[in-house]
Amino acid sequence: MKIGVIGATGKAGSRILKEAVNRGHDVTAIVRHASKITDKNTEVLEKDVFNLTSEDLKSFDVIVNAFGAPAGQEHLHVDAGRVLIQALKEAPNTRLIVVGGAGSLFVDEEKTTRVMETPEFPKEFLQTAQNQGKNLEDLQQSNSISWTFISPSAIFMPGKRTGSYKTGKDHLLVNSIGESYVSMEDYAIAVVDEIEKPEHLNKRFTVVSEK
Repeated sequence: MKIGVIGATGKAGSRILKEAVNRGHDVTAIVRHASKITDKNTEVLEKDVFNLTSEDLKSFDVIVNAFGAPAGQEHLHVDAGRVLIQALKEAPNTRLIVVGGAGSLFVDEEKTTRVMETPEFPKEFLQTAQNQGKNLEDLQQSNSISWTFISPSAIFMPGKRTGSYKTGKDHLLVNSIGESYVSMEDYAIAVVDEIEKPEHLNKRFTVVSEK
C-alpha cells in the first residue's frame, strides 16, 4: 500500500514509518525538513502539514497524521486536523489514520469523565489533550472522509516491541499489572495492522500492551 506519514521524524511517526517499511509498504515521509530523513531509501515529500492539498494526498491509500504540536501551540492539533479533513474531502480514496491522545478516553462506564478531567491528570499535558480531543470531535462530525483515530494508553513512550497488544473502544485500558501503558513500538504495530486490515472505519479505538 502507498502510505504517507506526516510527522515521520517524531517519536511515534518514525516508528510507524519503520514498521510500515519493514512490512514492505511504499512509504513516504511528509516532513517540513527533508534533511531530517537520513534513510536514503525513504521517499520524502517536503511540505508543511498546513499547506497540504488534495492533490498532495490523493495518490496515497492512507495518510497517517502523527503531527506533534509544540508546547504553547497546542491548538495546532485542531488546525492541522481541519486542513486534512478539508483536503481529504477531494481525495475520497485516501484514508486518514490519526495518532491521537489518551486524554479523551473515558474512565467510567457511563462515559461521564474523561482521563483529562481526572484530578491527577498532569496540567502540562492538558492543552494537548483538549486539542487532540477536539480533533476527534471534528472527525466524528465529518461525513465525507474515511478516518480512524487511535488513542494510546496513558503511558505512551519508546519501549519494547513485544509484537502484541489489546484493543478497546472509548475507555482507558490497563495491562496485566494494572498499568495503562503501550510502547510506541507496539502502537506502531497497531497502526499498520489497522492500515492493512481496517476494523475501525470512522471510529476511535485504543491500545494497551505489556512492558
